[in-house]
Amino acid sequence: MNPFDSVVGWIRAGYPQGVDRTDFPPLLALLTRVLDEKEITRVAQTLAQEAGIPAVTEQQIQDAIAGVTEQTPTTEETNQVAARLASAGWPLAVSLSDR
Repeated sequence: MNPFDSVVGWIRAGYPQGVDRTDFPPLLALLTRVLDEKEITRVAQTLAQEAGIPAVTEQQIQDAIAGVTEQTPTTEETNQVAARLASAGWPLAVSLSDR
């Protein structure tokens, strides 16, 4: 499985009902450690499409990412999201140390 599909799979497994609004900033903070902006945009488009959210443009996603990443999540928030993804199989120790 390629890294993109793995990330989407971990997010689906960790958030079967969709990502909570409060978890979105720390999730993006974690994703920026393992994916570039274009990959994060693809992840967001894929998840939005699966959730039945009307078509979202790349610019809208990039604007949302910029808005969310301006808010630095607390260590506690990041650890909470990391734990949720780790329970779904995300190899955090390996992925985070690779970038």
